[in-house]
Amino acid sequence: MTRKITLLALLLISSLSFSQFGPVGHLTIFSEDGDKFTLILNGEIINDEPQTNLRVEDLNQPYYNAKIKFANATLQDVSKNSLMLTDADGNFADVTYKIKRDKNNKTKMKLNYFSSIPVRPDFIPPTNVHVVHYGQPRDVVVVKEPVRGGTTQTTTTTTTQNGGVNMGVGVNIGGINMGVSINDSMGGGVVTQTTTTTSSSHSSHGNHDGHDHGNSGNQYNDSRGCGGKSCMTPGNFNAALSTIKKQSFEDTRLKTAKQVITANCLNVDQIIQIANTFSFEDNKLEFAKFAYDYCIEPRNYFKLNGIFNFSSNVDELSDYVQSRN
Repeated sequence: MTRKITLLALLLISSLSFSQFGPVGHLTIFSEDGDKFTLILNGEIINDEPQTNLRVEDLNQPYYNAKIKFANATLQDVSKNSLMLTDADGNFADVTYKIKRDKNNKTKMKLNYFSSIPVRPDFIPPTNVHVVHYGQPRDVVVVKEPVRGGTTQTTTTTTTQNGGVNMGVGVNIGGINMGVSINDSMGGGVVTQTTTTTSSSHSSHGNHDGHDHGNSGNQYNDSRGCGGKSCMTPGNFNAALSTIKKQSFEDTRLKTAKQVITANCLNVDQIIQIANTFSFEDNKLEFAKFAYDYCIEPRNYFKLNGIFNFSSNVDELSDYVQSRN
């Protein structure tokens, strides 16, 4: 009796699966020059951390509107409407696109078709490819700055990239009840669940004698870099950047850049713009290390990883930042 029940349940699930689920395609995008990027498909962010080689599996639509944003803020975004995931016969495929720089404009990026192969269920991506299974929930944790009184608010957001349809099937055979739950991932939409946790602490930073010593006017000094000061105004920064670019020799340009930030605080985007004036990665790395102490938002310093073409420089900067913390 048990074998009959099991067989019937499997047949039922198999029948419903074939009627509810359809074929899927896979998409791989890689950067020819190692520029880290974030992929957005139909308005949905696919990878929370910028990648250089990204694979998105289980895409159930033949076309997607794609947008690519780069970790390096000086690089232009790339948009491509009706990015195709099917072959000439309309069959889903495993498609690869390549990001490359324009020959005449190094900040202009292109997304070009690279290759296509039939979908293989046993395909194993290379280890250097970041794989995202479309439809699986992603947790994003955002910790806000501490406010007066030591209160910290943490927000956790779980996003599922396809709304899906949950189907419950009840089977009663010989007085035995069985429940079969099927999730149809072919549906579109987004399901988002947000949890916010607020905790309080009476501990204080710095001096512990019960006095605020004049710091009550700036409640973020403990978490901001460069002494809690503001960054250069756009006008002053543009003038400084122009002066740096005018230097004919890279060594002189590096000395001028250090001179500028020694007397000023900068945000991450301003530091990236200055770093990209250097042609040699050694100078970019030296400047990125030097500028860390003058950055007003050290928590976002990871964005500078996008200015490097070699992973060894990314690792060295990361190690340096950790040592400073």
